[in-house]
Amino acid sequence: MKRLIGALAIAAIATQLAAGQPEGASTEWTNPGGDAGKTHYSRLTQITPANAPRLGLAWMAELGTTRGMEATPVMVGGVLYTAGVAGRAYAHDAATGRLLWAFEPQVDMQLNRTACCDMVNRGLAVANGKVFIAALDGWMYALDAKTGKVAWKTDFIENRAKGDNSTGAPEVAGDVVIIGMAGAEYDVRGYVTALDLKTGKIRWRWHVVPRDPALGPQERPELDAALKTWDPKSRWDIGGGGAPWDAIHYDPETGLVLIGTGNGGPYATSKRSPSGGDNLYIGSVVALDPKTGAMKWHYQETPGDNWDFTSTQPMVLTHVKLDGEDRPVVLHAPKNGFMYVIDRRDGKLLRANAIARVNWASGVDLKTGRPNLTPENADYTTGPKIVFPGTPGARNWHGAAYSPKTGLYYGAVLDIGNLIFMTPGQKPLKARGLNNDAALIFTTDVGDAVDTLPPPLAAQVKALPAFAEAVKNPGTAQMRALDPLTGKTVWAADMKGWQDRSGALVTEGGIMVHGNVAGQLVVRNAANGRIIKTIDTGTSILAAPMTYMIGKTQYIAVAAGWGGGGFPFVPRYAAAYNRVNANRLLVFKLEGKARMTPPPRLPALTVAPEPPAQAPGVTPETIARGQGLFFANCAICHANRHRSITPDLRRMQPGTHDAFRQILLDGLLVPGGMPRWNDILTPADADAIHAYLIDLQAKTRVEELAKVKAKKPLDGPALTILSNY
Repeated sequence: MKRLIGALAIAAIATQLAAGQPEGASTEWTNPGGDAGKTHYSRLTQITPANAPRLGLAWMAELGTTRGMEATPVMVGGVLYTAGVAGRAYAHDAATGRLLWAFEPQVDMQLNRTACCDMVNRGLAVANGKVFIAALDGWMYALDAKTGKVAWKTDFIENRAKGDNSTGAPEVAGDVVIIGMAGAEYDVRGYVTALDLKTGKIRWRWHVVPRDPALGPQERPELDAALKTWDPKSRWDIGGGGAPWDAIHYDPETGLVLIGTGNGGPYATSKRSPSGGDNLYIGSVVALDPKTGAMKWHYQETPGDNWDFTSTQPMVLTHVKLDGEDRPVVLHAPKNGFMYVIDRRDGKLLRANAIARVNWASGVDLKTGRPNLTPENADYTTGPKIVFPGTPGARNWHGAAYSPKTGLYYGAVLDIGNLIFMTPGQKPLKARGLNNDAALIFTTDVGDAVDTLPPPLAAQVKALPAFAEAVKNPGTAQMRALDPLTGKTVWAADMKGWQDRSGALVTEGGIMVHGNVAGQLVVRNAANGRIIKTIDTGTSILAAPMTYMIGKTQYIAVAAGWGGGGFPFVPRYAAAYNRVNANRLLVFKLEGKARMTPPPRLPALTVAPEPPAQAPGVTPETIARGQGLFFANCAICHANRHRSITPDLRRMQPGTHDAFRQILLDGLLVPGGMPRWNDILTPADADAIHAYLIDLQAKTRVEELAKVKAKKPLDGPALTILSNY
């Protein structure tokens, strides 16, 4: 049910904004954020609250894939360019939908093993007659914008022996194109790379965290300074993390490139840097010179990150009036639950206000810029803790919109906590493997989830004050309009469930547009949040919509497809739970008359097939060991839930059982996206995992046969998402 929190006047907020150059996109949408400020704001006014009920489908395009779609399209010169799964790119006539060209990179799908959160791509860049896109395996492609032919390609991964991969959008800054990388859950040392726009030659690289001093001097002076914030005995072998997997913004006003950096690796500071420290420059906004990569300033939002609180979430570059002065600022709401207002000239913190429940800190000291930590709530080295916000983040990658007309920041906000606790002992490095070294459980059903834990651990959790809070108020997922200077909610609308988040678009015409995982495109009045129009598409929508004008017609476009973080856990309210997760590009206009054809319905669920008998010598201990190995390595992709977009291994057919070792160790299915694991797992490990899955399949079959006999449905809601417990 939609809930509106209303009634704060927005006029006062709007008057605080500086009058400067017009913000927002015009007839074109030249980058995934729309304009130089990445405001996701359009100055187009043809579609308004008064006529938006007349919106209909103009055209749609099937993209031929079935994974997550997170990119906002770009429209330049009458062509709509869209980034797709693993680095695909598509060019369509923006008015008619005619496919002009499509590009599919030859991706080494072994890299899929270190793509923690699906084989997604968050966008492309268009400049100088070329389209720039980074593939999942870390190759940057420059494509001819007219033909899609490859002009150049460059491998920008620094160390192929590590878990580096790429899911972010490149950013053009002068004569270079800049790209980050991903993999901080694995064994990476984060960095960004600048490539020559014309040739693809690597011009410079900037590392987020220091390297092991035993390997030699640091590459840059700022890394010498950063080294002092790390324990000399840090887990340099794991890399330190900080992967900048999103949020790279060139600021033409200051001439700087702003980078949002990622979480520490491993998660727990005590495992990563035993004596603590800020661990610069994880969890930070960093300003670099695009010509040299030299750091000009930094502001660390989560010093010594202990909770997977990345700062890679999208930024908005705009102007506000504070204390009578026009300030060029960054509006940034990262995972950690605060909305930051930062002067983009020098990195000075101007405002920091909570936008969701926060218990890891009681606030942020504006004089020092540092959070006031509350270890009694969030230090899980002394025992399990329920931390707010949860690891999924109060905000995440879903693009937020900012309207200079209303002065409001529009974005998806998740207000839940998660249980986090240490795993015992220091773990050896797992090359290209998960090295979190902490266990996370995030769900709004925390009371039920705790009962699945070992009794001593469950008792500790239930004794926490935050446990009562999490049970009483499990949390909300909402689309909100926020005052960015105070963090206060002007209006809020409930989404379908806690896994339901989408990017946002706002226009001068007065509409705010977003999708939901149920497959609806929702058009609201930007001033008060009231729904004006809902269009059922049949495909889950997570990405931010965009808008453009061809001739005298304004269009709204969005890429659709379920995926991203938690992708194996498809909620029951998602379109992907009932229909094929067909990735599509959907384009709308006033009086659009094209037929909206939903994807085919998924077949009815059937009872799990009977598994083979266990191999000789399999014992309960073998099965238990296999379960541990499965959750440590496999569960991040294989949720073993009904309607997962990855195979449910409780339902393996005889041929899959027969080829289990070849699939897991020899890479039989690498071209299809299932990587090999022979560098981490032994044949005995593979057999133990197989024994666990045979046991699980047998139990599932018994349970489902009983449900059929009792005339009950086979499926049920997924309870938890687990990282490695």
